[in-house]
Amino acid sequence: MSYYAHESAIIDEGCQIGNGTKIWHFSHIMPNCKMGENCNIGQNVVVSPDVILGNNVKVQNNVSIYTGVICEDDVFLGPSMVFTNVINPRSGVNRRGQYSETTVKKGASIGANATIVCGHDIGEYAFIGAGAVVTKHIPAYALVVGNPARQIGWMSEFGHRLNFDASGIAICSESQEKYKLENNNVSKIG
Repeated sequence: MSYYAHESAIIDEGCQIGNGTKIWHFSHIMPNCKMGENCNIGQNVVVSPDVILGNNVKVQNNVSIYTGVICEDDVFLGPSMVFTNVINPRSGVNRRGQYSETTVKKGASIGANATIVCGHDIGEYAFIGAGAVVTKHIPAYALVVGNPARQIGWMSEFGHRLNFDASGIAICSESQEKYKLENNNVSKIG
């Protein structure tokens, strides 16, 4: 396999790293991680044991991806965003092996300084605003902001806010793709 790792990066044994992936300064990739092709792992990133990253995942600086996290293809993790993996951490209580899983679905974006409380999945192409604190599952294409995160709209696959007409149809301003809102769920129709 052909990937790039800066000389200050540490990559532990048992990792699978796809072609074209780049790992930058002071990052630590821990044992048994799986990373797809063409990922970009920014400066000062920690990827804990057994984490799975799909293809084309972009991880910005100062992010820790803890055991129990799965990021599907085309996920964007903004600078200094946070995952947790234990719902009730205590320094004096060892809860290794009690990690709650979190899956970030294909194409989702998580903004800078957002926090994802473990055990809550992020739907396909969802958009988590900067600084949001996610405390529940987020549906596909949802736009959420705030603490706790609340949904304020819907986003296209190109990252533009969708404005639905009376018949529940919206068109992305950039791609011209069509979306349908039905029963509080969004799907792409064109």
